[in-house]
Amino acid sequence: MLARLLLLPALSPFAYYLIVLYSVWRFFRTAKRNDSHAAFTPPVSNLQPIRGLDPDAYENFASLCRQDYPDYELLFCVNTREDPAVPIIERLARDFPNRSIRLLVGFGERAAPGTNDKVMKLVRLVREARYETLVINDSDVRVTPDYLRTVVAPLADPGIGAVTCFYVSTGDKTFTDRLQTVGMMSDFFAGLLIARQLDGVRFALGTTIATTRAQLAQAGGYERLENGPADDLLIGRHIAETGRRVELLPYAVETVADYASFGELFHKRLRWIVVMRHMRPWGHLGLIFTHGIAWCAFAIAVHPTWAVALGWLGAYFVLRTAIAWSIGIRGLKRRGLWSGMPLLPLWDAMAFAIWVISFTRSTIRWRGGEYHLRNGRLTPVAE
Repeated sequence: MLARLLLLPALSPFAYYLIVLYSVWRFFRTAKRNDSHAAFTPPVSNLQPIRGLDPDAYENFASLCRQDYPDYELLFCVNTREDPAVPIIERLARDFPNRSIRLLVGFGERAAPGTNDKVMKLVRLVREARYETLVINDSDVRVTPDYLRTVVAPLADPGIGAVTCFYVSTGDKTFTDRLQTVGMMSDFFAGLLIARQLDGVRFALGTTIATTRAQLAQAGGYERLENGPADDLLIGRHIAETGRRVELLPYAVETVADYASFGELFHKRLRWIVVMRHMRPWGHLGLIFTHGIAWCAFAIAVHPTWAVALGWLGAYFVLRTAIAWSIGIRGLKRRGLWSGMPLLPLWDAMAFAIWVISFTRSTIRWRGGEYHLRNGRLTPVAE
């Protein structure tokens, strides 16, 4: 009887998975691209904070120069002239002479530069942008010619303060790439969609943030984020707090996979989870109820029968596959995701291990340095 009672909490991830499936179904059924504002094409400043050279950087930047959009500029910002991206940006300007392409170097006149150099670049980019409408991207993004029209059009609705969208890999060449992709589809995006269902969209993704200069100012601007992590998530939250909606589109840009090793993927995921533990401690603790592979092991340990093993593992794999299929294949049209489905248990086992390890970490590894997270601020370990 005790063993059977102990099986009850082991059902919790299945309840979570069913809520995820409902949230995913509801999102892709209702959040269709709205073409009623297709004629809304205000001039746009496309802002790119750059540090170092991403794989296939030229093709990423060139895709932004091939937009079917009437009037826009590309504005890049790097730390120094020695940044390896500078020659690529200069080549871009030569190859697309009809595009307005500008390169800024440094943070401008900053009396006390913050810890987050990406945000400091964004502060300068927003200040020097020519146009009121802004589209902000990470440097590893690659887009199709309809991109600007798609992400800017919803801003015609005065109730929308920002627009963001999903991202998918340009192609999975390695085992680590495939593991990352199946994890994003089945885990990270699942969490976003359940958060949207329960609390609305109170976040943005760095691959795309479309907004306006006035909206950023009303939200406090990037200046308030200069010493913190997760600037994309936070700027979306701050915009939502102004009373306007953040719109998550059923649309995806591409990103170029850049994980040189399994270790890089592990440490990046660990950084995300440690940041979440500091920013949303109760949400981080609640993740215990989402780790299906761990609860399957628990159920089998407390009631080691074939019926329990087959029941829990079978339900686990069916529901996890259904989540990955409904987001990645049905929703975002990534047919190649089928080959990554067998990696779901490995991803989930890694995610559980990282969650456990996150309780032991007081620092994060970010951009080659170690930082403490104190009251939502990044502080170098050396200080």
